[in-house]
Amino acid sequence: MIQQVLGTKASEADRWTTLPERGTPASLRMIAWIAVHIGRSAARLLLYPVTLYFLITARAARRISYQYLKRVRGSSARFWHVFRHFHCFAATILDRVYLLRGEFERFRVTVHGKELLQRQIETGKGSILLGSHLGSFEVLRALGVMQRGFPLKVLMDTVHNQNISRFFDALNPRIAGTVIVPDRPDTLIRVKESLDNGYFVGMLGDRVFGGDKTTQCQFLGAPATFPAGPILLAAMMRCPVILFFGLYRGGNRYEICFEHFADVIVLERDRRADETQLWMQRYAERLEYYARLAPHNWFNFYPFWD
Repeated sequence: MIQQVLGTKASEADRWTTLPERGTPASLRMIAWIAVHIGRSAARLLLYPVTLYFLITARAARRISYQYLKRVRGSSARFWHVFRHFHCFAATILDRVYLLRGEFERFRVTVHGKELLQRQIETGKGSILLGSHLGSFEVLRALGVMQRGFPLKVLMDTVHNQNISRFFDALNPRIAGTVIVPDRPDTLIRVKESLDNGYFVGMLGDRVFGGDKTTQCQFLGAPATFPAGPILLAAMMRCPVILFFGLYRGGNRYEICFEHFADVIVLERDRRADETQLWMQRYAERLEYYARLAPHNWFNFYPFWD
């Protein structure tokens, strides 16, 4: 397991894994039926009462949304700001149905920095794509796999939120087959083989799992705990790292932004912790930039700051 190879550290930062899953299989099937048989316009209208329901009942997530929005806005947040935050999240979940079905014509997707991927593909070697829970990862994943824009594997936890994971996997087994589960004995081997075969390996760098090493970074004006794993893995694999952010811009509009992060990450043994922190701080700064650019795209509804 990656956690065993990279080391472990107990932390409160993985408390998101204890949050109960809210979507039931029946409700997910109902949403999918409406989305497919009635259409996106009607389904989006239903997002308003659904959002209001969760705004009223999901007290912990509502409190976290207020705290986050206050930080990112630099001023107090109001009820309607939180409603918009929840609605943005619901809209990206709904759009996953269409993206996984390959219905790309429904969306206007603008890609920035695509030349970074093209140059990396031309080398014949893989790269780590480091993202976050800001916006939609699925828009990148679906476009990459379904339209064969670039070879992609995804390092992804499949234990938390099993209902929704199984539901979306069933919509497109081809995309589900690109997942590399992070807690298996052969995880590192599969990552290495994928990179050697020219694949991009996507992973998200803003949530801590129970066994992860962590590091402290300044994020939106306060210290927060980030996983050290993405940097340690990139250093172990000696491969380039490219940042990506899939921002939902309202309606049917998405923006995918790619940024160069590192050609290779080298950590000196006697300064490993300090250098890891510096790299993750660079990541946190870019995450903060995009969070301010699209504030309602932040989908970490759990206590993030220490």
